[in-house]
Amino acid sequence: MSDFSAINIAKQTIKVEIEALEALENSLNTDFEQVAQLIFRSKGRLVITGIGKSALVAQKIVATLNSTGTPALFMHAADAIHGDLGMMKTDDIVICISKSGETPEVKVLIPLVKNLGNLVVGMTSSLTSTLAQQADYTLHTPIEKEADPNNLAPTSSTTVQMVLGDALAISLLVMRGFTANDFARFHPGGSLGKQLYLRVSDLYIKNEKPQVSPTASLQEIIIEISSKRLGMTAVINEAKAVVGVITDGDLRRMLSASNPIQTLQAKDIMTKNPKTIPHDLLAVKALNVLRENSISQLIIVKNEQFEGVLHLHDLIREGII
Repeated sequence: MSDFSAINIAKQTIKVEIEALEALENSLNTDFEQVAQLIFRSKGRLVITGIGKSALVAQKIVATLNSTGTPALFMHAADAIHGDLGMMKTDDIVICISKSGETPEVKVLIPLVKNLGNLVVGMTSSLTSTLAQQADYTLHTPIEKEADPNNLAPTSSTTVQMVLGDALAISLLVMRGFTANDFARFHPGGSLGKQLYLRVSDLYIKNEKPQVSPTASLQEIIIEISSKRLGMTAVINEAKAVVGVITDGDLRRMLSASNPIQTLQAKDIMTKNPKTIPHDLLAVKALNVLRENSISQLIIVKNEQFEGVLHLHDLIREGII
């Protein structure tokens, strides 16, 4: 163990699994295309089953499919032969995952599913296995060796199964024309969901609307910025259009200059043509504007008129960052 290096072992593990994925890429054939088309046209659901580590992979694939527009459910192979077959419907397609293709529970399950009239797709590393021979279609997961030096622990095999499941899910996503808006409907919770549906209009209405006219005095400007507590004020003309912005930084720079301050007006201090965004912009896109310009506030406009102010803290509070 004196020569033990976790980094070297990790690199070797990754190398073995990359080689397995390259073999998977080269093994894709017409069966994959046919399976994808069958699932796409199916009026039923996709039922994925397995046992042990393959069952865990099946659950992940099911979750990915459901979140990307393909109705799917997990059925444990052991529970299936003890009553869970009752969850299946006539038009469902079943994918059985087994590295060896000889898993006892899967071997028992295959004829039961076929007797119900459902299509069976085998996902296996052995094309001569019972699963591959009895399935209507086979998704081959070629594995030379596991990453485990004893060639026992499911590592490369489960990685390949997982990636093949992802490939199937994304193929179906593209075939369905699944969009970011569709994704948002299925992911309304958490920061991911908010990035897909939360808009600027959901946030700025909670804030004050600091604004002064171009002829506002320095005192008026300071009072407006201080009372509205956003570190800035918009400069608005008579048509309620934004003509400029004044920030705390602008005031500090103005005070450090030698110009007389008694007669200064907003139009003399403001930054002209400030960054503005429409009220219905996605909040995550507003964040990108803030980052690209290294600023912490954005002026919101609607129909070219001043609507309000979005602050970086609003995005932090909602978990967008």
